[in-house]
Formats: sequence, C-alpha cells, structure tokens
Amino acid sequence: MAKPFTISRSTVSDVELIVVRLEDDAGHQGWGEERVYSRYGESAESVTRALEAVRALVEGGCSRAALAGAMPGGAARTALDSALWDLEAKATGRTVCELLDMPQPEPALVTYTIGLGTPAAMAADAEAAGRPLLKLKLGGEGDLDRVRAVREVVPEARLIVDANEAWTLAMVREWGAPMAEFGVELIEQPLHADHDDGLARIDRPVPLCADESCHGPDSLERLVGRYDMINIKLHKAGGLTTALRLAEAAEARGLGIMVGCMMATSLAMAPAFVLSPRTRYLDLDAPLLLARDREPPIRYEGAMMQPPPEVLWG
Repeated sequence: MAKPFTISRSTVSDVELIVVRLEDDAGHQGWGEERVYSRYGESAESVTRALEAVRALVEGGCSRAALAGAMPGGAARTALDSALWDLEAKATGRTVCELLDMPQPEPALVTYTIGLGTPAAMAADAEAAGRPLLKLKLGGEGDLDRVRAVREVVPEARLIVDANEAWTLAMVREWGAPMAEFGVELIEQPLHADHDDGLARIDRPVPLCADESCHGPDSLERLVGRYDMINIKLHKAGGLTTALRLAEAAEARGLGIMVGCMMATSLAMAPAFVLSPRTRYLDLDAPLLLARDREPPIRYEGAMMQPPPEVLWG
C-alpha cells in the first residue's frame, strides 16, 4: 500500500494476490488476478490448492459456466475466470466486450476512497485528494463528526460512505437524516451481513447499498426491501461470468449497481471495468492506493478511469 489503509475491521499495509496464467497450444496467454482475502478464510495455500484441484478440468477444456459449478466463488475462481476470458480474447483476436456482444466501455468517473481515521485526518486526506467523488470509510462512533469535517473542507465534492458493517440499527435510524443533510448520496453496508433484516423496517433518507451481504445471484432475494443497491465485486461473485448474471438479476429486481473491488492491481480491475456501463458508482480505485501497480497499468486521468489496455487484459 502507498500508506496503511484502515477500515472498520482492520488496517492493512500490504496485500497478497494470486495470479493465474493460462497458455494454449498456440502460445496465447490469458491472465487473471485477485486478492487473497482472509475474511473469507482464504490463504495463498488454500487458493493454490483450489486452483490445482480443477487443473484437469481446465486443461480438458472446461467452460467458464461449468467452472462456476465446479468450485465456489472467491479468489481462485475469480482469477481463473478472468484468465479464461483473457485467453479467449487473445486467441480469437476479439475483445471481451466483443465476445459478449457489448459496446466497448468509455472512460468513466471513479470514486476515490478515504481510509478511516480521525475527523481531522480524513478531512486533510479529502482536501488533498481533490476528487469530485469521494468514498469515506467509516467505523461507528464519531462518524457524523468525520463526515462533517470532510464536508467542511470539500463542500462541492460528492460523498458516499461505507461503514463496513460497523453500525448498529439505532445508528442507521438516527444518522440517516444528518447524512442526507451532509449531502451523502449512498450508505454502504451499515450492518453486519448476518444481522441486516432490520433494514426492511426503517425509512431510508439515504439509499443503502449491500456489499458484504451480496455475493452471487442467490443472495438477491433477501436483499430486496432492505437495500436500494448492491456492490458487485468479482471476488464475491466468483468472477466476471457470474457477475454479469448478478448484474442482470439485480436490475430485474430494481436494485441499482455499484461495481467495487478488493485491493489489487490493474489486472484485477480490468475485468470489473466491463460492467462499468451498468453502474451508478464505479469503485475501482484500488491501484491508486498501492505503492506500485503492474505494467502496463490502467490509466486514471484525473477522476476518470480509462479502459484497460488490451495488452493488459481483454
């Protein structure tokens, strides 16, 4: 990380990534990457074992759809799914969007994340960032002071906030109206994923977005009435293949879409960017928070995220 990054659960100074490389008989190579995420019980060793367990399937020509039924979501399937998409694109000379019969994504406004800290520290980081759309990591007690401090120094910036499950239901009730007064556009995952049923019984002055509560398409039914949007992360969905189905299912249920990410390099952002035309908020700023990115990186020109270079992925 460029500097330690704090959310309600933890502070990280570095992240561990799994990288998958596939090569066909003609020498075409497909690449995929994802963060190894301990919150979901992953380690480099467990992710590697999961990949080795499906080696014969992949070498035998297993489809991406079949892969989704052969292994659970998470870093292993996400990185492998991304590599399979990239390999097909390289082998056919077509972009992933062409394979999907989708238009090529245009440059898109991207969030910039301010890590959890004191009100003064977060205000200073927000002012230094100079970005039009900020995502503030919150942590419970003192969050109104944090948002107030940021709003005072960046009065024109658009704000969304992410509690990462740190609030209580009482906080959601009491803080919705003040957050709306601060101009907050969205509150992400205020309650723990296992205890968010109370959200169906309260007013929502600010729309709520499910993150930890939303994984694959099967998780959507319980979210309707509790949330207004979902955050689609490839890691949770298990790769782009499933994320595309998740997006379609969410839209059919009237749920808005944010596209988010785990902390990783441009290689992990590239497949998620395919979903950018369908999203209200594009939350793929992780490479901006790293000490270094891979080459060639995705370019971020001011607040605009550019489409990934084809030599990187897709």
